[in-house]
Parts: sequence; structure tokens; C-alpha cells
Amino acid sequence: AQMKFDFDKVVDRHGTKCLKYDFAKERGRSDDMLPLWVADMDFQTAPGIQKSLSDAVAHGIYGYSEGKDDYFQAAAGWYEKHFGWKVEKEWLIKTPGVVFALAMAVKAYTKEGDAVLLQQPVYYPFSEVITDNHRRLINSPLQQIDGHYEINFEEFEQKIVEENVKLFLMCSPHNPVSRVWTREELEKLGDICKKHGVIVVSDEIHADFVFEGKHQVFADLKPEYKDFTVICTSPGKTFNIAGLQASNILIPNEVLRETFAKQITAAGYSQISAPGIEAVI
Repeated sequence: AQMKFDFDKVVDRHGTKCLKYDFAKERGRSDDMLPLWVADMDFQTAPGIQKSLSDAVAHGIYGYSEGKDDYFQAAAGWYEKHFGWKVEKEWLIKTPGVVFALAMAVKAYTKEGDAVLLQQPVYYPFSEVITDNHRRLINSPLQQIDGHYEINFEEFEQKIVEENVKLFLMCSPHNPVSRVWTREELEKLGDICKKHGVIVVSDEIHADFVFEGKHQVFADLKPEYKDFTVICTSPGKTFNIAGLQASNILIPNEVLRETFAKQITAAGYSQISAPGIEAVI
């Protein structure tokens, strides 16, 4: 049976330390501006999440916590049920967000001065994690054709070759152009990246918002894609729990996974937050 949720309830977020309402001035906007963010909805999260969190709060101890098998089963079950993707336990690395994971990937798979490719217009932190880490930002812009965006594959490959690109930060589904890439489009990109030895980090945080077409997990398209792919996922957008800082990064290739994990250790990071663990499950 389909659960019924109330999406008409208005919740006032003023005075709740909310970034988009309470920090408008600090962010160079007027206080009365209406924020229309993609990343942070004004719907309450699912009742089940609220209950898990309130139970955890009632316990009264908020020490270091970690997810056991129940955490993995919850995450893995979601990918299999919704996308037909079977993931293995060792692939999973938890991070406090996808942007953090993108930055770790840039540090793990490239060195200063290396070229990192993206497809603008894209979510602005993609650019920041490249330039702030002193890598060269290479843009293969999406082209607007008949009111929607397309990839120029020829130019994409040309940039990779000319600039000696090492890493491609992909947004799939794409934020903000709202494209759900087709299997054919993704395989074209994947084959080009495989041919030129480019590592692909696929930010799939909006996978649950697909209304037309079908979300394709990039690593699951062809067996060989597993070798050069990092898949970034999170319930943060789906359930409006970004503030709980829980993201699931899936890296099938052992060498890529260890290199990524090393950067996280170097950054001094260990576990995600205790409420984040409860919320994911």
C-alpha cells in the first residue's frame, strides 16, 4: 500500500538556524528574499526518520557511533529495489556529504596542476573543489538544443585528449539542467573515459527524483565501468536531511577505494554523525 504524506503543511523555518532563511543577509541577500533552493526543501522529512531520531535523542548519549550490517543492508536494499543495482559491502565508504567526497576524489586521483573535467552549467561546488585544490578546471559545456541540454561528445573527447584530463566529475541526473541521462548517453561518456584512462566520479544524489526516463547507475552499465568509477549517493536530498551529513560513496575498484580512504584519513575524518546513521537506516 502506498503511504500517504502531507506535502501541503506549511512549516515556518525562520529562527531555526536555517541557512536559507536565517542567513540571507550574511549571504549577501535581503532578509525578505524567498529562497528557491534545490538542495533544501521546506517539506518535513518522512515520519519514520523523525521517529528514529526522536528515539535516538531520548537515549541521551550521543557518543561516537558507527553503522553495522543494518546500515549496509538499508543502503544496499535501496539501490537494489530502486535501480536494480547490487552492491557489495566492501565498496561502501561513508562521508559527511557528496561535496566532501568530490573534494577527496580530486585529492586522491589527481595532483596539483592536473586537469579535471566537468560539464557546466553544473552545481557550483564542482568548480570549487577543483580550483580550491589547485587543479585545472576543464569545462565541456552542455549545449541547449530545443529547450533542453545535450552533450557534445566530440568536444568532450577532444578536451580530454588536448588537456590530458585525469578525472571527470559527472552529475547524473544533472543539477541544474534536470537531464536524466539515457543509457546510450552514459555509455558514450563511459567508453570515451575508458579509452583515455579517465576516472569518473558520478554524483547521483538526485537519482530518486526521476519523473521521466530511468536513472542508470553509471558503474552498473558495463562490467568494466566498475574499474574506474566512484558512485556518490545520499538520502540527504531525497528525504531533506542534508544537515545530518550522511552520504554513501560506493567504489568497486579496490585500488581506487583505498586511495580515496587514505585522503579521508589524511583529512582527519572518521565516522559520520550518530543521528545521520539512524536516519539512513
